[in-house]
Amino acid sequence: MRGEGSEIRSWSDSFRIWTQPKAIAMLFLGFSAGIPILLIFSTLSVWLREAGVDRSAVTFFSWAALGYSFKFLWAPIIDMLPLPFLTRILGRRRAWLIIAQCFIIIAILWMALIDPAQNPNNLTIMAMAAVLLGFSSASQDVVIDAYRIESAEKSLQALLSSMYIAGYRMGMLVAGAGSLFLADYVNGGKVGYNYHAWQITYFAMALTMGTGLVTTLCIAEPADSRGVTQHTYSPSQYLRFLMLFLLVMLAFALTFFKTGSWFIELGKICPLLHAGDGKISTFFIELLRFSMAIGAGIVVAWLIVVTGLLNKEMVSQAYYAPVRDFFVRYGGKTAGLLLLLIGFYRLSDIVLGVVSNVFYLDMGFSKTIIAGITKSFGLGMTLAGGFLGGLLTIRFGVQKILFLGAFLSAATNLLFMLLAGAGNDVTLLTLVIGADNLSAGIATTAFIAFLSSLTNVSFTAVQYAIFSSMMTLMPKMVGGYSGTMVSGLGYEKFFLLTAVMGIPVLLLILVVQRLSVKECS
Repeated sequence: MRGEGSEIRSWSDSFRIWTQPKAIAMLFLGFSAGIPILLIFSTLSVWLREAGVDRSAVTFFSWAALGYSFKFLWAPIIDMLPLPFLTRILGRRRAWLIIAQCFIIIAILWMALIDPAQNPNNLTIMAMAAVLLGFSSASQDVVIDAYRIESAEKSLQALLSSMYIAGYRMGMLVAGAGSLFLADYVNGGKVGYNYHAWQITYFAMALTMGTGLVTTLCIAEPADSRGVTQHTYSPSQYLRFLMLFLLVMLAFALTFFKTGSWFIELGKICPLLHAGDGKISTFFIELLRFSMAIGAGIVVAWLIVVTGLLNKEMVSQAYYAPVRDFFVRYGGKTAGLLLLLIGFYRLSDIVLGVVSNVFYLDMGFSKTIIAGITKSFGLGMTLAGGFLGGLLTIRFGVQKILFLGAFLSAATNLLFMLLAGAGNDVTLLTLVIGADNLSAGIATTAFIAFLSSLTNVSFTAVQYAIFSSMMTLMPKMVGGYSGTMVSGLGYEKFFLLTAVMGIPVLLLILVVQRLSVKECS
């Protein structure tokens, strides 16, 4: 791994660097990144339900955010493709950042101009706008991550990560609670649907994205980005590469949406598919549809490459080279251990988080208490944990705080066992939420700094996009069974199990640290 950058700063120096322009810029860019996601999820869900849209259709909109999970597929385009005029004027990273932010604003404004209650066809148009918003927002995340890694040395990555997380959480607060408050205010506090109130709210959210635009225009292009030679292909080859991506996405979308009617007809022919409550069969049907769509995209990409319509070397440089570089730099054994650590670091935290709101309700806490303590107070403790994690990482190094964050994340899960035994105890709930969110802030900041240290500046966007997708894939898959585990074990044993899940992660960190020491010696 790259060196720790282990210059030991005094505490006063550690505090002083928070005021660096790079740190302030990451706060504003994080705010810009935090705005769009809730405009696809919770805020949009409230709007659609108020408009009388069926629950099944509302949850379908969550597919619009798939871009966040598969952003590594088009990260190579962001890494390789120069934008006419803009790249020459602004630089590689800022040019793509401006484009992504502009499309985010366009998508939000597009959504604001659609009344889902007026015409059934408007729901399809709203879905198209939401997909554009998800795709553009995920693209912005890719560029910001690459910019953050390239704009400062490794020793400052924890600082920039903590500022980014703080800004991101603030953006989510504005887009979540802030947008609901604004919609209610414009509606005069009345109960019932008012399209004008939601239109004004989304117009306001588009306006807040101006923070990101102004920041992008004010910051400088990273020196590392300027120094990397990327544009070695002809304009026609870049255009073909872009067309490959668009055709693959088109194949995926057409296969997924067109096969929906096939499975409906299959359900009529085979009633067994809907036996019982039908939930399990529905899950496997949707999984099959999704797999078929991925397969269609892979076939289209393979056909384009083997027929010679696209430069094979370019495809290799985009997708194979970043992966090969990672394994070459670290070796097969170390690379495998690093990937295991990335995939499981947040396991205990995310698996518990899936059932946390259900647990609070089962303990008898009111929605007001849950919102006030777990959301508002919890947000404050997460921000405090992020800043503390950044400060400690600057002072003591990434790997030590990575271990501390993993230990605290697992240990604080044991506090939930006490809460499960105590029941409806608001004081204990406050203590548990404070400790859990503080430790999560520390762990997340150290982990992002750790992931940043693993990237090669030649493949920053692609490698970090892969890492950030991997870090939630396994925890979310296991988290899907958390309800079943609670039903079988009960809350207290379940929380103990989530804490035990953190032990292999601690051992992995120790092994990785030893390998790192050997490489440096």
